[in-house]
Amino acid sequence: MSEQTYLKAEVVIVGGGPAGLLAAQRLAEAGHQVMIFEAQATVGRKFLVAGHGGFNLSNAEPEATFATRYGLDSAAFTSFLTHFSPAALRRWAADLGIETFVGTSGRIFPLAEHKPADLLRAWVARLQQLGVVLHTRHRWLGFEGSTGLRIQNTSSGKELVVEPQATLLALGGASWAKTGSNGAWVPAFESIGVPCVPFSPANCGAEVAWSAFFQQKVGRAPLKNIALRYGSQRVRGELMLTEYGVEGTPVYALTPALRTELAKDHRATLLLDLKPDLTDEQLLHRLRTPRRGKSLADFLKQVLHLPSPVPTLLREIAPEAATATPETLAHLLRHLPLPVTALRPLDEAISTAGGVSWEALTPDLMLRQRPGTFIAGEMLNWEAPTGGYLLQGCFSTGAWAAQGMQAYLRS
Repeated sequence: MSEQTYLKAEVVIVGGGPAGLLAAQRLAEAGHQVMIFEAQATVGRKFLVAGHGGFNLSNAEPEATFATRYGLDSAAFTSFLTHFSPAALRRWAADLGIETFVGTSGRIFPLAEHKPADLLRAWVARLQQLGVVLHTRHRWLGFEGSTGLRIQNTSSGKELVVEPQATLLALGGASWAKTGSNGAWVPAFESIGVPCVPFSPANCGAEVAWSAFFQQKVGRAPLKNIALRYGSQRVRGELMLTEYGVEGTPVYALTPALRTELAKDHRATLLLDLKPDLTDEQLLHRLRTPRRGKSLADFLKQVLHLPSPVPTLLREIAPEAATATPETLAHLLRHLPLPVTALRPLDEAISTAGGVSWEALTPDLMLRQRPGTFIAGEMLNWEAPTGGYLLQGCFSTGAWAAQGMQAYLRS
């Protein structure tokens, strides 16, 4: 058995992602002594990786509809967002010296000269100024007694038992395991009777059984300015054709509905609209242009400016008869079926659904089975689309949990 050391603390936060770091800042600013334990060599690993894709911190969508992006959990997130809103996030970043702007898509970005590492560096410096003690390469192993935490120093192998007055666990979900977000904490929670919803991929690609010919000829190719539909949901954006299927913002937004359908029938069909800016009449009018011997590829490029992967995609999905007349071709271009067989694996997903059940928590995000222990971030059972909603959710739940911890410490 490894050597153990015992330590008492006022506030311990396990997990150095956005939720944990913001909670640490809020608590330290309120005068509490805060200690952070992070398993990786540095904090914010997933935060930095996410920043490589554009680093949108939040979204400027009106408050009236922002919370609806969290689906069934919109009521809870209405409270979280009121407490720490996108506007509050922008003020927080500005206070760290990182100015932001709203892009044409409504997403909130730091100014071009600010990189993810710049924000994280300024943030860690602020925490240090506030007296927050940061221990990296310290992995949470589980609970000890009614209030204790078992922590292992992964460099020395020594085990530490910490007895905090209040604890925040912000260990992440189960996607991008290389950043430390691997869901390994679930058995420890279930061992003390905390119900957890199994993890599922969210914001991920969808698999389509392309032929070997299609995979070789197309590989990865973008389809810009399209609309993707599933049921009553319709999402505009850019779609990426890949060797395994499709990915991109429209696919990510439809992941919850696809996941539900695949669980029932093991198949689902996305409908692709390749010319969403044209009315049905305009589309049909253009397709009635005489072909004059042109190939389908040349004809579609001439009258609709459709890129080269489209004819190959049409041949892959539909019989030749579907492109024989202007009417059948118009219908196909507007309702091209993409038969989805599965979602991509959990570790490839940008985020996850599942985690600690809401029923296990008080309104302050404290575990009912373990008073004094709070949960925030992707450990909670929620999901949201990309576009700033994921990071905002982590920040807002971290701020909300910090508020609950302060009330608990006062009591």
